[in-house]
Amino acid sequence: MDEKGGNGMTIKLAIAGARGRMGGTAVLAANEAADIEVVAALDYKYDGQFLHNETVTEMEDGIPIYTSLTALKAAHNPDILLDVTDPDAVFVNASEALTLGMHVVIGTSGLTSEMLTDLERLSKERQKSCIIAPNFSIGAVLMMKFAQQAARYLGDIEILEMHHDRKLDSPSGTAVKTAEMIREVRAAHIQGHPEEQETIPGARGADIEGMKIHSIRLPGLLAHQEVLLGGEGELLKIRHDSFDRKSFMPGILLAIREAVSTTQFVYGLEKIID
Repeated sequence: MDEKGGNGMTIKLAIAGARGRMGGTAVLAANEAADIEVVAALDYKYDGQFLHNETVTEMEDGIPIYTSLTALKAAHNPDILLDVTDPDAVFVNASEALTLGMHVVIGTSGLTSEMLTDLERLSKERQKSCIIAPNFSIGAVLMMKFAQQAARYLGDIEILEMHHDRKLDSPSGTAVKTAEMIREVRAAHIQGHPEEQETIPGARGADIEGMKIHSIRLPGLLAHQEVLLGGEGELLKIRHDSFDRKSFMPGILLAIREAVSTTQFVYGLEKIID
């Protein structure tokens, strides 16, 4: 981190996926923060060019683009790599960043359990933080925490996650994380009739210890999730909706600031929200 005019330290941030929609939101959030500076972008193309909002040009007053994380590190020495690319690229990028001595914040879902285990090991070996946020929305994180609390009393649960039709993975990382949190307090059991049969395969959704997850992909949606918890004669609905990617900005900043204050592996923003 660099000195910033006597007002503390500036966090030097590199972003992988800065040209994408989530990456653009991250750039906007960082630019509005007094203590964060975006020093470079990691990309699979446009090496040596510069990012200006969503446009790539050769004008040097933009964010410099690198296709090599090693070269980016040597030129700018960022404190953190924020990766909002895709599951395959993010694992490679995050592993290299940790190896190079950078903290890592990941805002991409779809990482496998094996990938998470490897990143946790690297984080501990290098003594650098790795914060993975399946969802940067504070409201979505609270929805997950509330669902976990309610599941102690209402154990029959179905999760409906709804996203835009350009999302690649299903179910969403938020839905999987919600089920994992609920699994900590809910005894595994089969829901519905024990002899029920699907006349069309997949009709009952994905299954995690008896809980069902249903994925919806439609144009017009952004990121939405509803958790249904049923009991005798009652139904509890816990729902969160993100209508604009600006809803992710507070969580992005929270994760970035947390990353430079710890050396821990953190899976889920609920771990750093009181």
